[in-house]
Amino acid sequence: MYTSLYAPEVQTILDNAEAAAGNASGPFPSPEDWRDQIIYFLMVDRFNNPAAPPVHQPYDDPNFAQYQGGKFAGVQQQLAYIKSLGAGAIWLSPVLKNLPFDQGSYHGYGIHDFLRAEPFFATDQANADNELRTLVDAAHQAGLYVIFDIVLNHVGDVFAYNGNSTAPFSSTAMPVQWRDATGAAQPQWTDVAAIPNPPLDAVVWPSELQQNQYFRRQGTPDPNGTDTIGDFDSLKQMMTGDADLQAFLIRAYQYVIARYDIDGFRIDTLRYLQGNLAQLFGNSVREFALSIGKKNFFTFGEVLDSTSEQDIARFIGRNTTAGSDADSLVGVDAALDYPLFNVLTPTVKAFSAPSSVVAMYNLRKSVEQYILSSHGDASRFFVTFLDNHDMKARIRYEQPGDVDEFDDQVTMGVASLYSLPGVPCLYYGTEQGLHGAGTDPAVREALWGIAPSFPQTTSFYTQIQNVVAVRNQQPALRYGRFYFRPISGDSINFGVSPYPGGVLAWSRILNDQEVLIVANTNTTQSQSVDVILEITLSAPGNILRVLYSNKSAPTAPAPVRTLNQVSVSEVDGTAGAGPLNTVRVSLQPMEAQILRI
Repeated sequence: MYTSLYAPEVQTILDNAEAAAGNASGPFPSPEDWRDQIIYFLMVDRFNNPAAPPVHQPYDDPNFAQYQGGKFAGVQQQLAYIKSLGAGAIWLSPVLKNLPFDQGSYHGYGIHDFLRAEPFFATDQANADNELRTLVDAAHQAGLYVIFDIVLNHVGDVFAYNGNSTAPFSSTAMPVQWRDATGAAQPQWTDVAAIPNPPLDAVVWPSELQQNQYFRRQGTPDPNGTDTIGDFDSLKQMMTGDADLQAFLIRAYQYVIARYDIDGFRIDTLRYLQGNLAQLFGNSVREFALSIGKKNFFTFGEVLDSTSEQDIARFIGRNTTAGSDADSLVGVDAALDYPLFNVLTPTVKAFSAPSSVVAMYNLRKSVEQYILSSHGDASRFFVTFLDNHDMKARIRYEQPGDVDEFDDQVTMGVASLYSLPGVPCLYYGTEQGLHGAGTDPAVREALWGIAPSFPQTTSFYTQIQNVVAVRNQQPALRYGRFYFRPISGDSINFGVSPYPGGVLAWSRILNDQEVLIVANTNTTQSQSVDVILEITLSAPGNILRVLYSNKSAPTAPAPVRTLNQVSVSEVDGTAGAGPLNTVRVSLQPMEAQILRI
């Protein structure tokens, strides 16, 4: 078994991938445009096991933070289910090997071996690498691209501080005791490089990483300092600014691309990376992928904090502002769109006003104006979402006494997400009505515990299929220019709704196609409003068709009309006046409509 990044077997895998580039039997080609894909994000341990029920019951216990038994084979068994839902790509939670003694690593983010697949996820643990590659190949055959969730910032709980997994922050590196294969901290193992024949189920691999200097060893972050310096609880932070370590991590993940033939990376904890690693890694991965024929390998990073919009601009693409480093690398392609999540989900749930969504995009336009990514405008490729494994509440809420009362918020949210700019991502289980809240395990339910047959006839599943069908049929929803539309209840005064429960409206325009999306976020009241249309693409008397509604009996819009005596508060803060073309739409509570002439 090879354990070095420079083992002949590793080099052969890299060389073979490059030699086979462009051949039918070579690496799988990239999608032409990632906006054509919808991503389905699943946690491998919590998705499916064809051979056994979830280890722990109930399947959605909000306090169970150990392995439930999901397998690579379980994902492979349900590829047709995922594809039929409308997905074009699968984002898998981390699949590289974690410490076998750490049951809390069911999520996969405590990697200790960057050359191996996770044995817990394999039917035959000794064959994990091949089972993972078989899953990827099967996904490609099913018409699905595969994205791996990866970690650069930290490893698992590989050493202890005086016997403890965590320690308060220290301004200098502290003594550590590396753990053995049972998880026991060994007092004599103070220097990983000096451990004789370290066990394969302990420390860190490949062997090039076995240097104490590559690990911070300063405990958890200083409460009075930055949160980006220090361990992630028991997960040990690496010194990612070290040039040698950077080279090793880059080579390890280039090997992962070649070994498993994947199509993209979601990069965990991107803003924690030091020493320009985010830019260097993004550029190096892109160039390696190009060398093996993957011309559009996709990387997107997690930037989660109170200033996500500004911080994303620091890590994504390249800053072209006058005076900036003109030779700086074009780094990671895009971001996981936390700024949108922070405003869209509460707006859909009538906690925030539609104006908050507009304000977010106005801020983004300012912050991103000098950022050039590998795709031009990076924000058009941000991966958008309504909920995920790190947010402690799913989009669906079950009202006690009437569990389905707010279900239309889910489908309204999906219709909105799939009509906004970006690459939409659906969190597994949304299509089966999962509704966990309160803790990390609460939103990481074992899906096959509630839906062992993976039905494709549930209302959520079929509604999502319907939205995808419209997105696929309307190129404007994928590539079109994007404009928020002021609305009016009295047909005179137009503006963006400043109140929770208002109507959110926007257009996507591609060439001579305008698609209008309107969403009534009010949970109890129907609303009829005039919505502005592009005057050069519409005419009085035009009829807009309802391409999609999440209600069974939507009201068709009135014919287009021209209004002359109006006052418009534009989304950029300026004032406007008529004439303008509008359409009167009537929406039921929690209804979304997608419309086109």
